[in-house]
Amino acid sequence: MQITSKGQVTIPQEIRNRLGLLPHTKVEFELAGDHARIRKASNGAGMSGRGRMMIELLRGSADIGMSTDEIMALTRDYPLPRKRRK
Repeated sequence: MQITSKGQVTIPQEIRNRLGLLPHTKVEFELAGDHARIRKASNGAGMSGRGRMMIELLRGSADIGMSTDEIMALTRDYPLPRKRRK
């Protein structure tokens, strides 16, 4: 395996699977003598990195004039409420 001119290297699939390294997962490197260790970055309390990423992607996306009931129906997989006729 070689490091590219941009300093990149491909982490083998078996290692990614065992460590649960998905696309956009943050990792940390630690120097240990003449070698380096890679691990998932600690993500703070409570939420996985994948969950946090999904929330960040969705944040602010329900601002298209939807009512609270419509948003809740989408998040809970309920049928959408019917619009009232004026």
